[in-house]
Amino acid sequence: MNVLIADKFETFGIEGLKALGCTVHNEPGIGTEKLAEALARTNAQVLIVRSTKVPGPVLQGAPALRLVVRAGAGYDTIDVQAAAAKGIGVCNCPGTNSVAVAELAMALLMECDRRVADQAAQFRAGQWSKKEFSKAKGLKGLTLGVVGLGAIGRALIQRAKAFEMNILAWSANMTDARARELGVKNAGNSRADLLALARTADAITLHVAANDQTKRMCNAEFFGAMKPGAYFINTTRGSVVDEAALREAVSSKGIRCGLDVYDNEPAADGAWSTPTAALPGVYGTHHVGASTDQAQNAVAEVAVEVVKAFKNTGRFVHCVNGL
Repeated sequence: MNVLIADKFETFGIEGLKALGCTVHNEPGIGTEKLAEALARTNAQVLIVRSTKVPGPVLQGAPALRLVVRAGAGYDTIDVQAAAAKGIGVCNCPGTNSVAVAELAMALLMECDRRVADQAAQFRAGQWSKKEFSKAKGLKGLTLGVVGLGAIGRALIQRAKAFEMNILAWSANMTDARARELGVKNAGNSRADLLALARTADAITLHVAANDQTKRMCNAEFFGAMKPGAYFINTTRGSVVDEAALREAVSSKGIRCGLDVYDNEPAADGAWSTPTAALPGVYGTHHVGASTDQAQNAVAEVAVEVVKAFKNTGRFVHCVNGL
């Protein structure tokens, strides 16, 4: 079985695929533009991707392809409907990077409160500004709104509890029983409930999947409802947020935000800018929420198991497109 790996993948995962008897074509960074050619050239039955986009035309031009493995949880970069129409299974690796993303979300929350990056920049520039930076709310006792209760949201809740934060949890399938199970306050499951959370919370962190239902769920109405000076964290996907509306809230309401994801992120390293980055009170990382050794090792292990199940039985494990 030929396997094409189009993004960075852990070495022990590559060795695991070879141990299954797979012929591995490791071509990280090949990019979407050259993906169709690579699939044809390698006659790959299996494609493993992280950030590389897999649009419908690429799938249409890959007659041998039977399985796409997203080495991570989200799969919005893959045209799952086009894959299903061709009988190509799309499988992900759920839960493998939840702790890593939750850790980064907490780091960004602390950044909004203590402005460590700003302090470090002035420190390196030879500027002592204790008076400016001796102002922080402190996280203990703040009300944290957690939007989305998948594996990452639940991992975030565990960590926020250690900071003694009061937690409101919103989810499209939220119930009183689930709130009791998680030890949080039920913030509801409707749009009206989400806006009520925005009005109440001192800080909000997003952990929802990117889909048609969540696209721009955080819009001008949402940011208009937020408290002045509140904190906003997004480590999910840029499509969930109306970034122009967020910028307006940062400018007019003093919202501070920690972002790991953005609209129109570049596919490869290099020069890139967004007007959001120019605003004071915005702290950004480079879509690295899942990029810890622990998380990537776990992802590689599950990806190998997905390929193993398909090779041995033809089954699609963790399939997300109904096959």
